[in-house]
Amino acid sequence: MNRMLSPMLQRTLTDWLGLEGLPERDPVRYQMLCQSVTELSRLFTKDRAGRQRSYLDEASLRAGYLAYFLPVNLAKVQALMDELPALEPGERPVTVLDVGSGPGTAALGMLDWLQQQPGARPRAVDAVVLDQSAHALREAEQFWMVYTRAAGIADATLAPLRADVAKGRWLDELREQRSGGFDIIIAANVLSEVGNGMKDAIERRTALAAGLLSLLAPQGSLMIMEPALRDTSRSLHQVRDALLAKQACTVYSPCLHDAPCPALIKEGDWCHEERPWTPPAIVSEIDQVVGFIKDALKFSYVILRKDGRTIVPRRPDIFRVVSELREMKGEKRTWLCNETGRPEIGRQDRLRSEANAAVDGWHRGAIVRISEIVRKTKDGQQSTLGRIGKESSVEMIRPV
Repeated sequence: MNRMLSPMLQRTLTDWLGLEGLPERDPVRYQMLCQSVTELSRLFTKDRAGRQRSYLDEASLRAGYLAYFLPVNLAKVQALMDELPALEPGERPVTVLDVGSGPGTAALGMLDWLQQQPGARPRAVDAVVLDQSAHALREAEQFWMVYTRAAGIADATLAPLRADVAKGRWLDELREQRSGGFDIIIAANVLSEVGNGMKDAIERRTALAAGLLSLLAPQGSLMIMEPALRDTSRSLHQVRDALLAKQACTVYSPCLHDAPCPALIKEGDWCHEERPWTPPAIVSEIDQVVGFIKDALKFSYVILRKDGRTIVPRRPDIFRVVSELREMKGEKRTWLCNETGRPEIGRQDRLRSEANAAVDGWHRGAIVRISEIVRKTKDGQQSTLGRIGKESSVEMIRPV
């Protein structure tokens, strides 16, 4: 699915920030916007360890985030909302907690996503946005108000909560206020900020995630999303493993197992997503100036639940594709993952058949079924490369 923001959300964002025709209408402001996007990109990637200041408290950086990174992150949240099981029908509001919310990105993305679903009238939404930046929370309230008015939504409430995510006193406060728990908790691009540079960073992040799980409704989902960088992704894998070792939860997605993450075996490995999308005009225009390419949504994530529900049934013949499909001389190869490990699988072109033709449509994140994988044995050693034979049946269970 090629993700794009809804017309309502794009129009609201464009009008709210005054982005329509900005490059021609106000070239000075546009140039400053491009400079702030470049600076933010440096802070988010190359200088993560040294970042001390809150970029959302600086007007110029906040403007760059709202114009460029906000729509990107909105689309990422909505891409993951597509994976969640359907919300149970009912009269009570859907309860949402947006942790490290910035300008309410995840909460608003979820609200807009609900409006786009076909069928019954969308459920009411009761959202809490939590951030340590007062500026960010004010932006969240304003953006929420502008969007709900434009969309004619009367049954959506937003409550700001100012707190330092890393200091867990707010967890007790929310447990008392929300005894029934939250249906959806989203922690987007915040987990890797906790304990940054500290020796016990993984323990601190695991404690935060465990605290969030304690706020989850019995059939709720905790969505943790991180940048698609090696260090942040591997940190997320480690937190996942620690939570599973404590039996605090199970994995709904992307993993098709609850065993230790096989991407952690080799130091250079990590698992991330790359989803197609159509960026808003302002994002494409800024890309042309600063030299970035935001033609895909890249991130790492895990969705955790406490009811044992999984995105697909778990079987040894069902795999997640965890790399791109590599076109090699005479064959196609990719890496897969499930309860059996993280095998490299190939299909030689000469063995292509109607039964295994689905291999040609494999892409990162897809869930596939393979009836048989053949591994050759030489000198008593089984090959690490699995092969799909001409008679092997291959099925696409779930694309992205």
